[in-house]
Amino acid sequence: MSEHRMEKVVIIGSGPAGHAAAIYSARANLRPFMFEGFISGGVAGGQLMTTTEVENFPGFPEGITGPELMERMRAQSERFGTRIETEDVESVDLSSRPFVVKSGSQTVSARALIIATGATAKRLAIPAEERLWNRGISACAVCDGGLPIFRDRVLVVVGGGDTAMEEAMYLTHFASKVILVHRRGEFRASKAMQKRVIEDKKIMVMWNSAVVDAVGETGLRGVVIRHLPDGKERTVEAAGLFYAIGHTPNTKLFQGQLDLDETGYIVTLGRSTRTSVEGVFAAGDVQDKVYRQAISAAGSGCMAALDCERWLAEGQG
Repeated sequence: MSEHRMEKVVIIGSGPAGHAAAIYSARANLRPFMFEGFISGGVAGGQLMTTTEVENFPGFPEGITGPELMERMRAQSERFGTRIETEDVESVDLSSRPFVVKSGSQTVSARALIIATGATAKRLAIPAEERLWNRGISACAVCDGGLPIFRDRVLVVVGGGDTAMEEAMYLTHFASKVILVHRRGEFRASKAMQKRVIEDKKIMVMWNSAVVDAVGETGLRGVVIRHLPDGKERTVEAAGLFYAIGHTPNTKLFQGQLDLDETGYIVTLGRSTRTSVEGVFAAGDVQDKVYRQAISAAGSGCMAALDCERWLAEGQG
């Protein structure tokens, strides 16, 4: 029989957004209760748990590993009194207040809810992917592109939308050459973005092509690319392979209960973290498909805690 408890604030998710929300709400004496997750959406701690070097998070001039950064955030949350359960949430009922959040072992009623479940980067599932993930293969050029292993080397980007264009152009600041691989004969990106990419002398586009594998044991040495019309494959020497094929927001729990956009991200109101349901707030990559950085996620986690605190103080919950 599962335990049933009443909480003032429940946080679902444990990346930078979730822990920033926890730290701020704990310091406001809201005694937050966090479901940090276990398997759903990846691992507890969010996407940084699968990132090696983080060099762009302020306060760490020498850089820090993703897992160590999340360990520190978690410790800070606990220091101020956040109670953390390493469980996945199995269902949420937002039809009335208090909200009901269920995991495998307990049912929690919440006066307010902060959602920070993040998003999961889409992968290609090529044979070498697991072996070379964070050893040359990445889903975030802005996060990893400036690392020393990629400087003055050939880098490969996969995708055809605006994100792929942006990441290819970003990588030109570090790479000797950027190869942009796209499955079709034309991009899906805006005309302005396409023009910038095509006119950039550092970027070479491989049309009607797909990445089918990668070469290297402890680090990426090459990318196997198939020309789709004739099926011919070639291995291109490269130090980095960056996926820019989109993200999937972890919003399955909230479908039919919160307003989501056409791609599944939670819609927040104006410049706030408020959602379509009073008392429910969303922060981080679950509602941000533009920036998707640890620092912007942490900032929105702070915003969610402040919005939540003010809403409770108004007597709404």
